[in-house]
Amino acid sequence: MPADHPFIQPHRDGIHVIDTGFHRPRFDASYLVVESGRAAFVDTGTNHSVPRLLAALEHVGLRPEHVDWVIATHVHLDHAGGVGLLMRQLPRARLVVHPRGERHLVDPCQLVAGARAVYGEAEMERAYGQVLGVPRERVVTTHDGMTLAWGARTLRFLDTPGHARHHHCIWDDRSRGFFTGDTFGLSYREFDGPRGAWVLPTTTPVQFEPEALRESVQRLLAGEPQRMYLTHYGPVGDVPRLGAHFLRQLDAIVALGRAVEGATDRHAALKEGLSDIYLGEVRERGLAMSDQQALDLLAMDIELNAQGLGVWLDRPKRH
Repeated sequence: MPADHPFIQPHRDGIHVIDTGFHRPRFDASYLVVESGRAAFVDTGTNHSVPRLLAALEHVGLRPEHVDWVIATHVHLDHAGGVGLLMRQLPRARLVVHPRGERHLVDPCQLVAGARAVYGEAEMERAYGQVLGVPRERVVTTHDGMTLAWGARTLRFLDTPGHARHHHCIWDDRSRGFFTGDTFGLSYREFDGPRGAWVLPTTTPVQFEPEALRESVQRLLAGEPQRMYLTHYGPVGDVPRLGAHFLRQLDAIVALGRAVEGATDRHAALKEGLSDIYLGEVRERGLAMSDQQALDLLAMDIELNAQGLGVWLDRPKRH
């Protein structure tokens, strides 16, 4: 296998990180897992990512018929928008999805309508294309604690709400790590520094639930993983430190939401408050990065996190 590739990074334990090309370089990852000459994908990116995933398969010397599983951590389109198109190219693969997400990947109409409401028609077409469904007979739904024996490898699925109610994380016994989707937040490589990686929770609309998210992250940490495989972006180690930081930051953004709940322009106040939190942490890390560079990299997340906090604040039965 060639050592260098512009968007495929071999990791360890048969895991390859694929930059899906969504939004910007090193923003959105799919994982190709190879086990005894067979393959699985964890998260797919969008329709526009599918050629990269198929190229990655060829790069490691495998063909579409060698893929057994396509696993979606959850059904948000930056993670699962390309599932339907990819499955059409993989004759033997089955889709694994949380039971709450199954209907959205079999018939994505409601999923697309929700994303269109957030992003708008033009951005939907540009970023995602036409989202295709998957025949129900090719779908396997999970339950909490379910294990999937795959060759000499075992994958275990944990129900992890908080970012979305249709989210599960996948424990890989071979690598001693979790594929975390968005449950363990975001960690962009541009913010790596002398102190290691940086992670921040994501509150993207519409199912952010901080109490559930805290419990989910604590449950992941209790398994003492050696690394987390994030969709945004790539593997991170030093998990206990990052987990403690994640939970502190979760508390900070919840406190921000409650503090500005009654603001005249609440959305603007949330964006300003999130920007202040993030910039404070970037400055503490001593990175060679201006405030404006940091804000530019985080602009999409600041907007979407503010929207998600707003949805949470408007729920009638919030504790």
